[in-house]
Amino acid sequence: MSHNETPGSVRIRTDDGNEWRFNAIQKASRFYDCNRSNAIAFACNDVDALVSAARRVLERDDLTREQRQEIAETLSTRAVSFDLESSVSVTTKGEM
Repeated sequence: MSHNETPGSVRIRTDDGNEWRFNAIQKASRFYDCNRSNAIAFACNDVDALVSAARRVLERDDLTREQRQEIAETLSTRAVSFDLESSVSVTTKGEM
């Protein structure tokens, strides 16, 4: 969406079972010590940065599988989960 297509306001529904959204926005506003609109924007930007940072930590070679699993479980939330996979590949002499 280009700058000239940006709407003047965005509505977030907090009725019909979505009341938790208002509470989450209020928590973010207190955390960032700013108004609700800025808190939402800050939180959205931070999620991307935090997930990228978590991925980098989980990909470190100096951590054991158990440490990675514990970190993944600790950082997983209702909306974001980190799953570890291990893969084994075999190369035969004929494929070298």
